[in-house]
Amino acid sequence: MAETAPAAPAAPPAKAPKKKSAAKAKKAGPAVGDLIVKAVSASKERSGVSLAALKKALAAGGYDVEKKNSRIKLAIKSLVTKGALVQVKGTGASGSFKINKQARRCRSSRLSGGCARVSDR
Repeated sequence: MAETAPAAPAAPPAKAPKKKSAAKAKKAGPAVGDLIVKAVSASKERSGVSLAALKKALAAGGYDVEKKNSRIKLAIKSLVTKGALVQVKGTGASGSFKINKQARRCRSSRLSGGCARVSDR
Protein backbone atom coordinates (compact mmCIF):
# COMPACT_ATOMS: atom_id res chain seq x y z
CA MET A 1 0.00 0.00 0.00
CA ALA A 2 1.92 2.86 -1.24
CA GLU A 3 0.55 6.13 -0.11
CA THR A 4 1.42 9.17 -2.07
CA ALA A 5 2.07 12.37 -0.22
CA PRO A 6 -0.52 15.03 -0.94
CA ALA A 7 0.73 17.70 -3.25
CA ALA A 8 1.76 20.92 -1.60
CA PRO A 9 -1.10 23.43 -1.70
CA ALA A 10 -0.69 26.08 -4.33
CA ALA A 11 0.73 29.31 -2.99
CA PRO A 12 -1.87 32.07 -2.75
CA PRO A 13 -1.53 34.65 -5.50
CA ALA A 14 0.66 37.56 -4.52
CA LYS A 15 -1.42 40.58 -3.58
CA ALA A 16 -0.56 43.91 -5.04
CA PRO A 17 0.37 46.41 -2.36
CA LYS A 18 -2.52 48.71 -1.51
CA LYS A 19 -2.18 52.20 -2.79
CA LYS A 20 -2.57 54.86 -0.16
CA SER A 21 -5.22 57.31 -1.16
CA ALA A 22 -3.88 60.77 -1.63
CA ALA A 23 -4.62 63.03 1.31
CA LYS A 24 -7.21 65.61 0.44
CA ALA A 25 -5.78 69.08 0.35
CA LYS A 26 -7.27 71.51 2.84
CA LYS A 27 -9.25 74.26 1.25
CA ALA A 28 -7.80 77.67 1.69
CA GLY A 29 -9.71 80.06 3.88
CA PRO A 30 -10.57 80.64 7.51
CA ALA A 31 -11.99 77.96 9.77
CA VAL A 32 -15.70 77.81 10.57
CA GLY A 33 -15.09 78.95 14.14
CA ASP A 34 -13.30 82.08 12.93
CA LEU A 35 -16.15 82.89 10.57
CA ILE A 36 -18.69 82.47 13.36
CA VAL A 37 -16.75 84.71 15.74
CA LYS A 38 -16.47 87.39 13.04
CA ALA A 39 -20.19 87.20 12.29
CA VAL A 40 -21.16 87.48 15.97
CA SER A 41 -18.75 90.33 16.64
CA ALA A 42 -19.96 92.22 13.56
CA SER A 43 -23.55 92.04 14.78
CA LYS A 44 -24.97 95.06 16.60
CA GLU A 45 -27.72 93.03 18.27
CA ARG A 46 -27.84 93.61 22.01
CA SER A 47 -29.46 90.26 22.77
CA GLY A 48 -26.98 88.25 20.72
CA VAL A 49 -27.17 86.49 17.36
CA SER A 50 -29.49 83.54 16.79
CA LEU A 51 -28.44 80.38 15.01
CA ALA A 52 -30.63 81.29 12.02
CA ALA A 53 -29.07 84.75 11.78
CA LEU A 54 -25.61 83.21 12.03
CA LYS A 55 -26.39 80.86 9.15
CA LYS A 56 -27.65 83.76 7.05
CA ALA A 57 -24.47 85.72 7.73
CA LEU A 58 -22.30 82.73 6.81
CA ALA A 59 -24.31 82.11 3.64
CA ALA A 60 -23.93 85.77 2.67
CA GLY A 61 -20.18 85.34 3.08
CA GLY A 62 -20.16 82.45 0.61
CA TYR A 63 -20.15 79.50 3.04
CA ASP A 64 -22.24 76.46 2.05
CA VAL A 65 -24.54 76.29 5.07
CA GLU A 66 -26.81 73.46 3.91
CA LYS A 67 -23.91 71.13 3.17
CA LYS A 68 -21.93 71.90 6.32
CA ASN A 69 -24.73 72.33 8.86
CA SER A 70 -23.33 69.80 11.32
CA ARG A 71 -19.89 71.38 11.16
CA ILE A 72 -21.43 74.75 12.08
CA LYS A 73 -23.23 73.26 15.07
CA LEU A 74 -20.07 71.54 16.31
CA ALA A 75 -18.07 74.75 15.94
CA ILE A 76 -20.66 76.71 17.92
CA LYS A 77 -20.68 74.14 20.72
CA SER A 78 -16.89 74.13 20.91
CA LEU A 79 -16.71 77.93 20.96
CA VAL A 80 -19.18 77.98 23.85
CA THR A 81 -17.18 75.40 25.81
CA LYS A 82 -13.91 77.25 25.13
CA GLY A 83 -15.50 80.47 26.35
CA ALA A 84 -15.18 82.47 23.15
CA LEU A 85 -18.98 82.68 22.86
CA VAL A 86 -21.62 83.00 25.56
CA GLN A 87 -24.97 81.32 25.04
CA VAL A 88 -27.66 83.81 26.00
CA LYS A 89 -30.71 81.67 25.17
CA GLY A 90 -31.32 78.03 24.34
CA THR A 91 -29.25 74.89 24.75
CA GLY A 92 -26.72 73.11 22.56
CA ALA A 93 -26.22 74.79 19.20
CA SER A 94 -29.64 76.47 19.19
CA GLY A 95 -30.41 79.80 20.79
CA SER A 96 -28.64 83.14 20.80
CA PHE A 97 -24.93 83.79 21.18
CA LYS A 98 -22.73 86.74 22.15
CA ILE A 99 -19.00 87.29 22.22
CA ASN A 100 -17.59 86.68 25.70
CA LYS A 101 -16.25 90.03 26.87
CA GLN A 102 -14.49 88.36 29.80
CA ALA A 103 -12.46 86.14 27.43
CA ARG A 104 -11.49 89.13 25.32
CA ARG A 105 -10.08 90.91 28.40
CA CYS A 106 -8.18 87.79 29.45
CA ARG A 107 -6.47 87.45 26.08
CA SER A 108 -5.27 91.04 26.15
CA SER A 109 -4.08 90.76 29.73
CA ARG A 110 -2.21 87.47 29.21
CA LEU A 111 0.99 89.32 28.50
CA SER A 112 0.64 91.42 31.63
CA GLY A 113 0.02 88.49 33.96
CA GLY A 114 -2.99 86.45 32.94
CA CYS A 115 -6.48 86.41 34.39
CA ALA A 116 -8.62 84.29 36.65
CA ARG A 117 -10.87 81.61 35.19
CA VAL A 118 -14.41 82.80 34.56
CA SER A 119 -16.89 80.72 36.54
CA ASP A 120 -20.26 79.64 35.14
CA ARG A 121 -23.42 81.39 36.18
